[in-house]
Amino acid sequence: MFALDSNILVYVEGVNGASREAAARTLIGQLPLKFTFIPAQALGELYNVLTRKAAWPSDRARTAVLAWRDSFVVAPTTTTTMLEAIDLAADHRIGIWDSVIISVAAETGCRVLLSEDMQDGFTWRGVTVVNPFAEQRHPLLASLLDAAENED
Repeated sequence: MFALDSNILVYVEGVNGASREAAARTLIGQLPLKFTFIPAQALGELYNVLTRKAAWPSDRARTAVLAWRDSFVVAPTTTTTMLEAIDLAADHRIGIWDSVIISVAAETGCRVLLSEDMQDGFTWRGVTVVNPFAEQRHPLLASLLDAAENED
């Protein structure tokens, strides 16, 4: 399973330039829809970036968030995942909101969390953070994408 961090969503929305948008769209196109989800936290972060950094009107940002919600399964933040996120943040000195996303990914049985903003290769409870835009594609990402392609 794959989880998407908010930066991937932001890039698809074109906030960080055309080349990053194209790379993110290509990535999204390679992911198996039935094995890809978005942590609810990432939708909130997307809205925040779109309205604050990109200065989108709130209605436009809401429409983008709803489109993502309608396109992918959204995994909720539960009390259990929040408490685990606090442990993760305290034990590994990771920001709480990144810890929430990692914790939600672990709770759903995710193998790969796609993020450019977190430590590439960090693994916790079976979830590996992978920067999909790194020069060298992470072996786990490559093998899972190959397996997904062969399933189709």
